[in-house]
Amino acid sequence: MDLFLIFTRTLFFYFFIFLVYRIMGKREVGQLGIIDLIVSILIAELVVISIENYDKSIFFSIIPILTLLVLQVSLALLTLKKPKLRIFFDGNPSLIIDKGKINYKEMMKQKYNLDDLTVQLREKGYRSIEEIEYAILENNGTLSIFPYQKEKKKTPLPLPIILDSFIQKDALKALGKNEEWVFKILKQKNVKLENVFYAFYKDNNIFIIKDEELL
Repeated sequence: MDLFLIFTRTLFFYFFIFLVYRIMGKREVGQLGIIDLIVSILIAELVVISIENYDKSIFFSIIPILTLLVLQVSLALLTLKKPKLRIFFDGNPSLIIDKGKINYKEMMKQKYNLDDLTVQLREKGYRSIEEIEYAILENNGTLSIFPYQKEKKKTPLPLPIILDSFIQKDALKALGKNEEWVFKILKQKNVKLENVFYAFYKDNNIFIIKDEELL
């Protein structure tokens, strides 16, 4: 009887957790941020506790899991509308290699050492740092790599100037520009800041995606 109860609880939680993660979204599976990781660990612990303590009601685990689900979905929707809140929870991507040069200052800030960098480069098939023009440490810990083109021809890295109607000051600083320059470009293109979903800088120009273009 006890074994059958453990079996049925395990089967139930398998499909229940599958449903929970489907509701949370595909991001949970592919790229775990800090909050995602915390939620995943807590859900796993709650399931184990429920299976081990089969003499207690299953709702002692279901209610906390549903609470975590509501919290996670609410935070996801909130951070979608509040970029500053998203930065608080997820942080910003870090430029580790810039135009072939290692940004040691940023590496120290992110507690990211040279061994971490070389390991991730080898995992993606690169033998040497000299092959890389740009490398960005993403919020989920993965390394996005932009190698030099043939003959080591330098190419500009597209920089996000505006995200969800918010000007990215770090990108402007890297370009040596200010907010006045952004507003001047927007005025020339007859676009208001609050209508910009995404804008990036490349080849001395700003490319803009407006909110209405996504509908």
